[in-house]
Amino acid sequence: MAAYDALKFGMGAPDLPLPESWLPRARSLALALAEGERARGPWLDVQRLFSWLPPDEPLGEGLFRLAEALPRTPDRASRRALLREHVPFLRAPAVAALALPLAEAGLRAVARQFVYAESIEAALAQARDDRRHRFSFDMLGEGARTAEDAARGFSRYARAIAATGRAGEPQRLGVSIKLSSLHPRFDACGYPAARALLLERVAGLCASAARAGIGLTIDAEESERAPLQLDLFAALARRPELLAWDGLGIVVQAYRTGALETLREVLALARLRREAGGAALAVRLVKGAYWDAEVKRAQELGLDGYPVFTAKGRTDLAYVAAARALLDAAGIVFPQFATHNPVTVACIVALSEARPPCPFEFQRLHGMGEGLDAAMREQLPALPVRVYAPVGERQELLAYLVRRLLENGASTSHVRQAARSSDPGALVDAALAFAEGPPPAPRLPDPTEILMPERRLARGPDLGRLPTLERLAKEVAAAPKDWLAPVADGDAGTARQAIDAAYAYRDEWARTPVEQRAAALERLADRMEADTPRLVALCVREAGKTLADAHADVREAIDFCRYYAGEARRLFVPLPLPSPAGERNELTLHGRGVFACISPWNFPVAIFTGQVAAALAAGNTVVAKPAEQTPRAALRVTELALEAGIPAQALHLVPGRGEEVGQALVDDPRVAGVAFTGSNATAKAIQLALARRDGPIAPLIAETGGLNAMLVDSTALPEQVVDAVVASAFRSAGQRCSSLRMLYLQEEIAPVVLELLRGAMAALRVGDPADPATDVGPLIDEEAHRALSGYVVQMRAKWPVVGETPLPARAGNFLAPVAFEVGSIRDLPGERFGPILHVARFRIGDLDRVIDDVNACGFGLTMGIHTRLQSRAEQVRRRARVGNLYVNRNIIGAVVGMQPFGGEGLSGTGPKAGGPHYLPRFALERTFTVNTAAAGGDLSLVTSSL
Repeated sequence: MAAYDALKFGMGAPDLPLPESWLPRARSLALALAEGERARGPWLDVQRLFSWLPPDEPLGEGLFRLAEALPRTPDRASRRALLREHVPFLRAPAVAALALPLAEAGLRAVARQFVYAESIEAALAQARDDRRHRFSFDMLGEGARTAEDAARGFSRYARAIAATGRAGEPQRLGVSIKLSSLHPRFDACGYPAARALLLERVAGLCASAARAGIGLTIDAEESERAPLQLDLFAALARRPELLAWDGLGIVVQAYRTGALETLREVLALARLRREAGGAALAVRLVKGAYWDAEVKRAQELGLDGYPVFTAKGRTDLAYVAAARALLDAAGIVFPQFATHNPVTVACIVALSEARPPCPFEFQRLHGMGEGLDAAMREQLPALPVRVYAPVGERQELLAYLVRRLLENGASTSHVRQAARSSDPGALVDAALAFAEGPPPAPRLPDPTEILMPERRLARGPDLGRLPTLERLAKEVAAAPKDWLAPVADGDAGTARQAIDAAYAYRDEWARTPVEQRAAALERLADRMEADTPRLVALCVREAGKTLADAHADVREAIDFCRYYAGEARRLFVPLPLPSPAGERNELTLHGRGVFACISPWNFPVAIFTGQVAAALAAGNTVVAKPAEQTPRAALRVTELALEAGIPAQALHLVPGRGEEVGQALVDDPRVAGVAFTGSNATAKAIQLALARRDGPIAPLIAETGGLNAMLVDSTALPEQVVDAVVASAFRSAGQRCSSLRMLYLQEEIAPVVLELLRGAMAALRVGDPADPATDVGPLIDEEAHRALSGYVVQMRAKWPVVGETPLPARAGNFLAPVAFEVGSIRDLPGERFGPILHVARFRIGDLDRVIDDVNACGFGLTMGIHTRLQSRAEQVRRRARVGNLYVNRNIIGAVVGMQPFGGEGLSGTGPKAGGPHYLPRFALERTFTVNTAAAGGDLSLVTSSL
């Protein structure tokens, strides 16, 4: 039977057979609950809110965005601007000024409907008056970014546990905790070092809860943290002093594709605990949160699949299958089913009635599912319901609310559908489809195939997961030791010999069909993907890149090859042009001849490959000179290119010193163009050399550095800002052209952001780039270390330090990330290519002046703006002269084909690498005109006119 087969999904054969009657029972109960939910909902709940203000319509979306930002925005001008932008009828300034206090009061009133209380004492007082429900109190707050945050999180949980224990109702009351609130490095990179302290803190909280006799549940977080959460939970479950305690609980998210495997591990742990004489474990089964963020992350990383189901029917199926497994495990677990869906409730009740009785409970969020709760009291009066009750201060209330609203606002969610439907029966039938047939097909293409059929994205492992990160580290350690092989530098004579060979083959390669050139680049991409561990190892050892940064470098190179292959197919075909009667006109692109590609050390695979791939795709032969520090990575890419079928006559690698090899390349009139990425000074020298030489004028495609700025206004979320700043300024040890150099903070928000930044910087780890625990690797060489260390000494004498990272006592060219507070970008002497951040405060009325100051530096590569005001982002967009402007994210890691990368002014010539205008710069244009009327007239015209 279909329903029986469906419930075996992912779990193996069920322990107990299911009677045929369970599905009819589930359908009839679901219909009764859905009708009761519709009739008994309170005046304000999520369903009514969605009915009045749909989140996918302008007013609903605007009010949700307003609710997220308004409470934390300190200055009145920005609060009024938020009102004007998100509520159309308040756009007149006078109206907005009058409406602001009313709007703030209204939002607080709405928040009180969904957030239980502002303190644990108030929450307990309310819970005493509600005898119908059990409660689990969740102390609101963002994950810890600093050690101070983590200490506050621990104190907040400890106080909540103590107060809840004193209430004397152990069965009714408990607490929920988030591990990310207890340590700033609850992530794959930091977990090995953080584990001992994190376990000590969680075990201490559990011991307090056990003494108080109350339950403590460890909440689920992002999917990449699930293995870390399970590791800590297993350690807690095995601790002798906690064995007899029946309040230890964990959350399992059914929307995760690995949910049932996680549940297997939890059940195995529960069996071992029971065999050791321990109490049952509590398991809270939820659907899951942040689905859109999980999908976006998987696509950005190029994962083999999504960590979450992309069809809601599969989530529903996994949830009910997991629920059955929990019911079958009665005695070793206490099941807790968190849902706002009457169909899910009905399925669980029907399954429970088909087996021996066992205790379990349902759970709902405070302020949500109240209509269903009322219907359950009528239909299922004996079943207990626990309310998940968020407790937090004013600034945390509405951010929490918006997250919950957006989760429940998905078009497939029951809450959203119930708000719009007048037919409960149709909703029930649609929701039960998962139990009557095969699992529904995935809704989205795999992450690497989102751009198909144009091209497949480079695959990437989920390095946010500790097992994957450790596996990559082992693969890199086992890779061939290419960095130990000797590389012979070429000289001017070697460069001229390479030009001789490339020049002789230029016409043959230009005549090679574009399909053949493109196919060779795609084969190169495939070979690089297969050789990823070796290429990553070269990036780590030659360039000092961390594992994550090295892998991203290789992925970008693979994407360049596939993107330029597709662009060549699109562009290098005859383009018909408008023509008069009796004439045919076409435009075609052709290779220029020999291209010199001069690449830097900071992206030894990506930029080297990108330049070479573009030049070859356009029909040029190439002489490539890699950076002096990273020749072995370039050599490996060249070997793979030859294996992929790119002729040896078309691609010539000449490592060596810039003063010899590079100079010989740009001086030779047979070189028809130069692609260069590096310093502005070197780009100017190349420009002058090209201008001095005889022969045709050759194009220079240059991408240089930048004094890149990020502007943060008072509407921005501080935690999001700090995450973006740390990544932008300190990843790759600040050795990216796009790295953040200048951070501007609106003065009202500056103290909070700087405190978070200081703590986040202190939590970074500097060390061996091959170590999975390293966040920041070394500088490229001793010369860079000497120059930047001297600059830091000068800055310390002049400006206050606002944050820095501890530097371990070890040999090497390591420089600790450091941030100084300066007056403005005008105080900077120029670009400093390392992990050094400059910070300044500004008044929001001076925003235009700040942008003008940034523009006046002459660079124009990347800029960021953090704001919840679209009008403010547009203000920056109109005024800033930068190649890449990013809103509410970091300013590094441009993606090929999605965020074409390159600057203007002192930051480069354009066109942008990885963009649709790049290949034509490597090519010549030719037109072809045929007088079709020459042979007695235009037959097509005569024929069509008759």
